[in-house]
Amino acid sequence: MKTSDFDFELPEELIAQTPLERRDASRLLTLDKTTGETQHMHFYDLPSLLRPGDCLVLNDSRVLPARLIGRRSGGGACEVLLLIDRGDKVWECLVRPGRKLRPGAKVTFGDGELTAEVIDEVEGGNRLVRFDYEGIFLEVLERLGKMPLPPYIKAELQDNERYQTVYSRVTGSAAAPTAGLHFTKELLDQILSMGVKVCYVTLHVGLGTFRPVKAEDIQDHEMHSEYCVIPQETADVINETRRNGGRVICVGTTSCRTIESWAAEDGTMKASAGWTDIFIYPGYRFKVLDALITNFHLPQSTLIMLVSALAGREHVLAAYAEAVKERYRFFSFGDAMFIS
Repeated sequence: MKTSDFDFELPEELIAQTPLERRDASRLLTLDKTTGETQHMHFYDLPSLLRPGDCLVLNDSRVLPARLIGRRSGGGACEVLLLIDRGDKVWECLVRPGRKLRPGAKVTFGDGELTAEVIDEVEGGNRLVRFDYEGIFLEVLERLGKMPLPPYIKAELQDNERYQTVYSRVTGSAAAPTAGLHFTKELLDQILSMGVKVCYVTLHVGLGTFRPVKAEDIQDHEMHSEYCVIPQETADVINETRRNGGRVICVGTTSCRTIESWAAEDGTMKASAGWTDIFIYPGYRFKVLDALITNFHLPQSTLIMLVSALAGREHVLAAYAEAVKERYRFFSFGDAMFIS
């Protein structure tokens, strides 16, 4: 299949720049993966689409406030974006301006509470940066760092917690697992009270999730790797749900990719951890997932290819066209879909 097969027209004004005041007030487009039939609802209506015995699989990864604005020793402003912890206070980072931040360059953040030195340049233009600070790095980042919002969001985020899910707890993502942003604690309590189980995986979202597919043929695309964990408790809940005839419903493509990466061919799960570069596109046979809650994705992205593998390319593109017509909000702070 061609990458261009997954293109669609999206007016720029439909790209949501800010989150809604109320998380679960976002709209919810339901899509029947067999018939292609759609319905228009709101996210707070989600319980009406669930059944006792189903289980929701949520990604509890928390976004690192990984964007640091500092000053070079020469006096100019710069930006450092943390990507991968390499140990011993060294991180692989994206830096701007790259031509001014060569090995040996020194940077100060805040009032000198955090300093750094570029120690090496690695493949792809990223830098290895050694940081110097007192205390706990995560606490320093909470004070000085900003959220690494996707490049299509131009507005400044007023409250960092709005780019975190209400159930986030394991820090490590460079971007939010955005399908989960619609949940409130009250909505989760309502779902649990119905007899729907809720379980958690962890996948730390990398910036590669925003990388466009440049290959003409999708099979030539090289997926980025992301670290994920499935606890034994989650494996047990999923196995029990499947045994009892319930549906396994993933919240977000990250949860989907995690369980599909580690499931046995017969769909059984066990506790697992490691790096995944699974690429799901039409023709893929899902081993565990029955339904998916997800946001609207970028044209020609690996994520729209994943949802097309579940519901069929024609059904997905028709649903997206319907969403555009009905003025849904798109991407990270946008509205949601329930594909079942």
